[in-house]
Amino acid sequence: MRLRTSVAATVGALALVITLPSSAGAAEGAFTYQHLNQAGMERIAGLMDPQSRECITLPEVRDGAPAHSPRNHTNATATVFAGVDCEGPHFSLRPNGGHASERLKVRSVVFS
Repeated sequence: MRLRTSVAATVGALALVITLPSSAGAAEGAFTYQHLNQAGMERIAGLMDPQSRECITLPEVRDGAPAHSPRNHTNATATVFAGVDCEGPHFSLRPNGGHASERLKVRSVVFS
């Protein structure tokens, strides 16, 4: 009887672990920004459900002109940086709608 109870408890615990959300380490929502493409045209790009506590260098602006006008529609605070690899001056954008003007130039971001 004890063996059956132990097996049932183990199977139940395993089922619970499997059904847990896998995005526990990610901010939920979108983070968008504007940048110039190679032709010099204004474009909007973004990150969807970005990883938390991991520096993300914005791929479109790594080597070119920085991005601007960031909008944080994730559920985490976004700290944007003027330099790549989350270096240089930084500014925090609140969750769920924090934004900045085109005067704020960004190249990387990290989410809390």
